[in-house]
Amino acid sequence: MSSIADALLDLAHAVGAPARELAILGEGNVSAILDDERMLVKATGSSLAAATVDDLVECRFGPILDLLDDADATDARVGEALLAARVDQAAKRPSVEAMLHAVVLTSGAGAACHTHPVSANGLLCSDRAGLLAAGALFPDQVVVLGTEALLVPYVDPGLALARRMRDELRAFSDRRGALPKVAYLRNHGIFAIGASPAECLRITEMADKFARILTAALAVGEPVFLPDDQVQRIDGRDDEHIRRAILDGAPHS
Repeated sequence: MSSIADALLDLAHAVGAPARELAILGEGNVSAILDDERMLVKATGSSLAAATVDDLVECRFGPILDLLDDADATDARVGEALLAARVDQAAKRPSVEAMLHAVVLTSGAGAACHTHPVSANGLLCSDRAGLLAAGALFPDQVVVLGTEALLVPYVDPGLALARRMRDELRAFSDRRGALPKVAYLRNHGIFAIGASPAECLRITEMADKFARILTAALAVGEPVFLPDDQVQRIDGRDDEHIRRAILDGAPHS
């Protein structure tokens, strides 16, 4: 577990760095899958920038996922389930977003990263939020973020959001055959969905860059998105597959 914990802490420290303006104070959370039954997730209230191994809580998926189908679940019941999900009962309380992380990780992701970027939230808190999922502005966006993003309406963070995300991810996967790389949550933040903590960092960085460029484009006019055929061309190019493999640290030919 130590290598996964180390990678998760590297991610937490990177996205929690104040200069990046991705998360401050106790904002945001990170997670990684351990096996079919367990995950590591950030403890509630802890700082991403200052997180230590004690701020990563090993949790079982079962007690958390059971909440999603409990129509009578109250806030108190949620709190009890989050505490019961801890493998070490002396560990800190997991973030309330552990439910959202459990949904994402049991849907096929290896890791997840939730942040509140100033860049993206400036758009997500406006009437132009839909542009974040309207297409691609530049080639590297396609390489890292894929051909389509997910935009989710504002939902109360915690159980309600986890339920909504489960439905959204299922619909997206049924339509696209894979999970989105990034989910934009209106009036809330972004959720990077990757195979590893390192990929989640790349996704978060690129989503932040995209939001900044989109905001700049809106300041001088209207954004001009790449045509769909060019997006598909970029996504399918051999050299872009090689670049993805290099970024992932995988062998390539």
